[in-house]
Amino acid sequence: MVVFSEINRMEPMFDKLEEVTDRFYEIESLLSDPKVAGQQGRFRELTKEHADLSAIVEVYAEYRAVCEELAGLRELLSDAESELKEMARHELPELESRRSELEQKLKVLLLPKDPNDEKNVILEIRAGTGGDEAALFAADLFRMYSRYAENQNWRVELMSVSDSDGGGIKEVIAMVSGSRVYSRLKYESGTHRVQRVPETEAQGRIHTSACTVAVLPEAEDVDVDIDPTDLRIDVYRASGAGGQHVNKTESAVRITHIPTGVVVSCQDEKSQHKNKAKAMKVLQSRILDALRAEQQAQVAADRKGQVGSGDRSQRIRTYNFPQGRCTDHRIGLTLYRLESIMQGDLEELVETLSTYYQSEALLGQET
Repeated sequence: MVVFSEINRMEPMFDKLEEVTDRFYEIESLLSDPKVAGQQGRFRELTKEHADLSAIVEVYAEYRAVCEELAGLRELLSDAESELKEMARHELPELESRRSELEQKLKVLLLPKDPNDEKNVILEIRAGTGGDEAALFAADLFRMYSRYAENQNWRVELMSVSDSDGGGIKEVIAMVSGSRVYSRLKYESGTHRVQRVPETEAQGRIHTSACTVAVLPEAEDVDVDIDPTDLRIDVYRASGAGGQHVNKTESAVRITHIPTGVVVSCQDEKSQHKNKAKAMKVLQSRILDALRAEQQAQVAADRKGQVGSGDRSQRIRTYNFPQGRCTDHRIGLTLYRLESIMQGDLEELVETLSTYYQSEALLGQET
């Protein structure tokens, strides 16, 4: 079959694509079976797998069609008497370019999936060096991510916040829930630096401040097994705004994981039970992140593409207000539309980072 001469050069990827296609149509057959439709758990799993494979099958079908067209054009070019040789010669480069694009797309689609991509996240933002200006920037970052989440139809639930005296935020922890949240935000972990003139600066000098951002995949009970005897749970009266219950009830909760020293506090809810549940969510996610970081360090200590590995000290991005620019230092991308970025327009940054790390993963597979 002439088409295979165009496809075989993709080995062993071709075998994998054939397996995926066979599995896709097998699932389609199963989903149409009334017996399977009556098994809600299995039907849901098969529906998700079908959706995951559909993009690969769709791109592969287009790839095969392009290969078939290329084979036809080459036949025309080899036919000395054909009147369509000039047309074939003109169309060949464009089709070859399209085939290369589809090959690259298929390679990305076949990359192993991050098991956390579908998860919700615990977003933690902390003011770093810079005093009140860092706290104000932390509030700006939280507003930026909240607006991005709104654009994505995600839900942001505040879990804990510590305000600063100057109107900023010392620390904020929030749950972000929705479709593929971790896959979109996972490259935001790290140190974010801001350069701007504070409102209190009389001489107009630019100050540099920093905040750390941590994006942790929401831990499920099956992900982290925490022994209750390893926990110390303290309850106390909440402080700050919140109504009369602040002074009357011990609703705030502090949980300490003794083996690791991880401490989580929550006082956002009036109910001690709800605060404890929220604090446990954060605790589980932090411990899971630490375990993942340890495993990743052992397996790939020098892997360049490792982001969000627990090392929060690396400066990943600079927001320069006088110049209106945002620079991501990992990929060398500078955008001169800082105002829209701070309003939550992060799509170009998110997409470019995702493409970069996909390319890094492809290089890792080929070496």
